Amino acid sequence: MKTIKSCIKGKKCILLFLIAILSSPGMAISEESSIPGDMVMVPGGPFLMGVDKEVNEKVQKMSKRAKLKYAVSREAFHDEGPAHNVVLDAYYLDKYETSNKQYADFMKATDHPAPAYWDDRRRNKPQQPVSGINYNDANAFCSWANKRLPTEAEWEKAARGPESFKYPWGNELDVTKANFGRKDEVTANVDAYPEGKSPYGVYNMAGNVFEWVADWYDPNFYKKTRQSINPTGPKDGAWLSGTGTYVDRIAVGKKRVIRGGSWYAPAESVSATHRFWNDPMNNSYGVGLGFRCARSINDDSMLEARTFYMNALISMGAEKYPQAMKSIEKALSKDGSNAEYVKLKEMIAKQVK
Repeated sequence: MKTIKSCIKGKKCILLFLIAILSSPGMAISEESSIPGDMVMVPGGPFLMGVDKEVNEKVQKMSKRAKLKYAVSREAFHDEGPAHNVVLDAYYLDKYETSNKQYADFMKATDHPAPAYWDDRRRNKPQQPVSGINYNDANAFCSWANKRLPTEAEWEKAARGPESFKYPWGNELDVTKANFGRKDEVTANVDAYPEGKSPYGVYNMAGNVFEWVADWYDPNFYKKTRQSINPTGPKDGAWLSGTGTYVDRIAVGKKRVIRGGSWYAPAESVSATHRFWNDPMNNSYGVGLGFRCARSINDDSMLEARTFYMNALISMGAEKYPQAMKSIEKALSKDGSNAEYVKLKEMIAKQVK
């Protein structure tokens, strides 16, 4: 609490407090009994999505011909910025990528066709992530499981945690914490690399298999969007060529977003902000296209409780402890068995005395 008391009141102080609370080892995200099996609950509230990139100052001095060439270069399609604030409702996310065993159950129940690589003995062990999945396959599985694909924003928040890490484990690349760059020459089990899990307890959000998310892809979406609350991406996909450059509207197709890199992909693709795309019908890019599912929290009382909880955090960060106590008591009136709320009330009570 010394850090909180010594910081400047305002946004910086509130941010420090949120980080201190939400990243505290002793602070549970929610009671295990209230979370669906093999899922985690990612708390609602704001987070910083994307990352800013330094502008190439030489562009303004380029000739028209050089600018045109630059405009279709890979660098021009930096799609991870600008960094922007996004507010999400609380939601559930699968702790692990969907496994071959889970997908086999789905196939048996629905007669859904097998994915690519299903007969590849290097990749078809029960606890390895299912790969060779196109967007429609992933969507069908999640619907069957009474879930849905996560939005791009939900995926990124779960990967970055409350401190908006560059990688799920922190801000420095660590080759021991993820499966990428053909290090293992095969996919790892879905519960492998526990040291690399995200602050919310989600495994393999860097490497292993690229993961489909719900959003259409547009490289300029961050630059032009006004969606800041529960964004769902562009209404339609941008038309891109196979190299990622804009083309005249020939029959190339629209793309969906994939996230997280794969066992085959290079280190540049495993940062939590990295965006890539694929044709919804493609099932083989990077020798590893998989997914995990999300689920909305439809219980209004739980969402209401979460709102009061966030208000309590903000009030406590501003050192308005009586106000914080009122908010956390309202949260507990909606969700009285939540261990996270109980602990926060205890912390606030110590400051009120």
